[in-house]
Amino acid sequence: MHVVVMGCGRVGSSLARNLSARGHSTAVIDSNPEAFRRLGPDFGGLTVAGMGFDREVLRRAGTDRADAFAAVSSGDNSNIISARVAREQFAVRNVVARIYDAGRAEVYERLGIPTVATVPWAADQVLRRLLPAGSEPAWRDPSGQLRLDAVYAPVSWIGRTVSALEAAAGVRVAFVTRHGAGVLARGDLVVQEGDHLSLFLREDDAEAVHRVLQHGGEAV
Repeated sequence: MHVVVMGCGRVGSSLARNLSARGHSTAVIDSNPEAFRRLGPDFGGLTVAGMGFDREVLRRAGTDRADAFAAVSSGDNSNIISARVAREQFAVRNVVARIYDAGRAEVYERLGIPTVATVPWAADQVLRRLLPAGSEPAWRDPSGQLRLDAVYAPVSWIGRTVSALEAAAGVRVAFVTRHGAGVLARGDLVVQEGDHLSLFLREDDAEAVHRVLQHGGEAV
């Protein structure tokens, strides 16, 4: 898979290093050649100095054969123009643009360019860490009926199985993060202290689910 990353700031350099470490062919574009220092000496991908919406620069980065394109510079206009050129002139199917202005992000989403609205995303991440578990889900499906909640294993469920938790709470445990690694949530998996549970549940059941999680399935 060949991925072009436009912008070599903190986000772009981190993204490029991660892609390269996973074995993907990666090219990074930035108008400032000094920015490529952020990639470190072990980066094995291509670096191209120039404007990310210049077609010749994009060709040198291999955009004409790219499987994906990420526009993550610090400028909304540059990101959107680059994303549109990649999508419309180079026919890259998987294009993502980083946008600070949430209103503009919605407009470009409707034009078919997936966006990450930085400020609302960051605010949402902080909000979900400030509020009690279950107040804000990690994800909702477009219909608003299903949600994904991420919670630390309640004390009352430590030492009990995933299948028992699912049966009592009426949820599906998608996976468990244990010691920083993802673990598939088989029914016989025993919940341990420090586990981070990712749960699918119905929106209408959220209050009851979190009550069961808190009290271990006992009547309250």
